[in-house]
Amino acid sequence: MFKGCKSPLAVAACNILILMLLYSLSRLFFYFINRDFFISVSGDHLWELCLGGMRFDLTAVLYLSSAYLIMMLLPLRLRGNRHYMNTAWWLLAIPNIIGMLVNCADMVYFRFTDRRTTCTFFSEFAHDDNLLNILLTSLWQYWYVTLFAMALVAIFILLSRKEVSVESPATGGRRAGWYVLHTVVMCVTVYFIVIGIRGGFGRYIRPLTISNALQYTDTPQETAIVLNTPFTLLKSLEYEPYSNPHYYTDEELETVWSPVTCNPPVSDSLSGRNIVIIILESFSTEFIGYLNRVQDTDSFLSPSYTPFLDSLLSCSRTYSHSYATGRKSIDAMPSVLSSIPMLIEPYIVTPYSTNAVMSIASCLRDEGYATAFYHGAPNGSMGFQAYARSAGFEHYFGMDEYDGPSAFDGTWAVWDEEFLQYFARSLSAMEEPFCSAVFTASSHHPFKVPDRYEGVFPKGTQPIHQCIGYTDNALRQFFASAKKQSWYGNTLFVITADHTNQLSLPRYTNADGLFRVPVAFYLPDNSLAGMSDMIVS
Repeated sequence: MFKGCKSPLAVAACNILILMLLYSLSRLFFYFINRDFFISVSGDHLWELCLGGMRFDLTAVLYLSSAYLIMMLLPLRLRGNRHYMNTAWWLLAIPNIIGMLVNCADMVYFRFTDRRTTCTFFSEFAHDDNLLNILLTSLWQYWYVTLFAMALVAIFILLSRKEVSVESPATGGRRAGWYVLHTVVMCVTVYFIVIGIRGGFGRYIRPLTISNALQYTDTPQETAIVLNTPFTLLKSLEYEPYSNPHYYTDEELETVWSPVTCNPPVSDSLSGRNIVIIILESFSTEFIGYLNRVQDTDSFLSPSYTPFLDSLLSCSRTYSHSYATGRKSIDAMPSVLSSIPMLIEPYIVTPYSTNAVMSIASCLRDEGYATAFYHGAPNGSMGFQAYARSAGFEHYFGMDEYDGPSAFDGTWAVWDEEFLQYFARSLSAMEEPFCSAVFTASSHHPFKVPDRYEGVFPKGTQPIHQCIGYTDNALRQFFASAKKQSWYGNTLFVITADHTNQLSLPRYTNADGLFRVPVAFYLPDNSLAGMSDMIVS
């Protein structure tokens, strides 16, 4: 490329084109490894998405290369100096290599969030001190992405150019003319760079934003193909945190609709019962045989990885249309316990997280219930400990409080088997009636099971499948221990999941299936058994 020309402008253009090519290769690789999420994308439509994505690639590349471009365009004879050019090249290489690596990392993270990463990521994980360990584990587990990222960096280093030739007359009017000419070239080039960063020109063209990707897609999910992660990170820097839009005053709202309703009196048959809420990490409806039955038979439409949960749900009140309200674990506590869905960003990281909120725990505390929340990760992880306290849970039990065999999974938390046994023991020490919730952790990336269980559970078609089997077995052991306790017969168990993960069946890899999780209510006397057609969340 531009072999016969070493002018600074030609060399800069060559390097920008190389980066554009690498981003296009990254887009194709992203689609290839995540194609299960885009089963309706045809070849022609993929081409349309890739062409549209080049606009966003150009914006990201020009942003990241801005310092380099300034050095290359300044009308200075110094541009022919080797040290000057080395400095300029490093200003090109460092931001863009980081950008390419971040873009590759998001190829994997997309499978857990269903979107390109934005700056909310940093606030979501602000209190997690094991991110480096998670990253190192991911580098090994997703080796093919690691190799691809290394290949991109190597190609860039090999193909990018440093050498330029700058010739200018030493004296006289010709020297002045040289500076004038190169100043004009710089101004014209900067104009086109601004157009590239904005994504177009004209007084009616707004700067390119994340939402502009929708103009190339058939579904919102396809925006992940069009966009690149450096672009979404840069653009989300401009976003202000979610704030109350103040559409109505309290008085005006009452004339339109009241969010406060008074239900008819209900039976007091559950009065005084203990409440145990079990939030299962990544337990998509797709994995659960009972929720995928052939109508009026005992056979399943797809493999089940949850034999125990299948048996439990057959004795529970379940729903044929049940949904999560988020795609990340950090969304689950406000959603499940306080009926607060994700807003523009996770509620826990918004300025409103310091507001007084109600939850099932705060409501039942007023009725004399003891309350506690359990999560086997390091205390403070994902902001769960802080939210549990603000939501009215009297006690929080995390990894710091865990009392049992050494069982850290090496990445996230205590293995589910040991932590759920600890949970069962702890409930026996609580004063009745109690309301307690537990959030499992083992069915999570990097999708490992304890060594003693390797090969025990079906590995299925996705890495998560054996982890689902492991946690299902841990749940079996929890209920076996709970049945021996005096509180068991007087307890309502509420079972749900935080979000879906690693879906593969066509009937679930769509906007509806991406949020399908179980919602079930179980009483030990089986009095709630039955399937409802209600839509619940």
